[in-house]
Amino acid sequence: MEYLVTVIEETSFTRAAEALHVTQSALSHQIKALEREVGGPLLERLPRGVRLTPMGRAFLPDAELAVRSARQARRAARAAAGSCGGELQIATVHGLAVGVLTDAIARMRRLYPAVELRLREYVTEDELRERMARGIADLAVGYRLPDWPGPSWEIGEEKVVLVVPPGDPLCGRGADGGEPVRLEELADRGWVRCGMEPWIEGQQFLDLVCGQAGFSPLTAVRVEHPTTAARMAAAGAGVCLVSAHLATSLVPADQLVGVGPPWRRPVTAFCRSEPTGAAHAFLRLLTGERPLT
Repeated sequence: MEYLVTVIEETSFTRAAEALHVTQSALSHQIKALEREVGGPLLERLPRGVRLTPMGRAFLPDAELAVRSARQARRAARAAAGSCGGELQIATVHGLAVGVLTDAIARMRRLYPAVELRLREYVTEDELRERMARGIADLAVGYRLPDWPGPSWEIGEEKVVLVVPPGDPLCGRGADGGEPVRLEELADRGWVRCGMEPWIEGQQFLDLVCGQAGFSPLTAVRVEHPTTAARMAAAGAGVCLVSAHLATSLVPADQLVGVGPPWRRPVTAFCRSEPTGAAHAFLRLLTGERPLT
């Protein structure tokens, strides 16, 4: 099962063989043996990469959970022996990866250079939650999950701000205690929309909040990533809503506008079981506790 999961993770027999330190022929032999055991093909080889067959898609979730639970158990055993090395897998959504987590990961590398870090990014919170439930990573950073069955810790909050074009009459609004912009003032503006925009109550966030303000947002440009949306808006393509921790490194300060009433979302770390070893050390960095020595 570990061989199959690694092939899917790496999307390549070649890279999977390298990760597992086996030959490609040995890897292929083990996959074929597993397929004989379950009674049918699990993988389809493509000119570039691989994909799961319908049987493989049915098989993968439980296989992932079993393999990753075994990996986590090994890391927990090493942590109990006083080791803070090995590998730490972190899962998150893209906006938090390039914002909240950047400094924390850099600090983790400085403090624990023996730990190999792997960051997995997902488009939506639903996808992050589903993958974490299947054991994709040791620790996840996302938004508040009231019904998450495992442990969780609030590590901060995300503030949403408005990016406006250079020289816009709204530049500087909401800064230094000034009056923030109300959404109603933006009813005739064109918006830069992001494919990774969160969904809330069955609607994309911007549609929801603008609808509550009494209008439907006018779409000027559609992009995939929030970093692209922020840069497009800053260049003059429209206006957009973006996380403050993401925008401050991309947009001049006077083009970041406060929105009233302010929008803030709790940022949460969560996992399937109590973290140990490198996961515990990283959590301490996220929560502001002293690093382990």
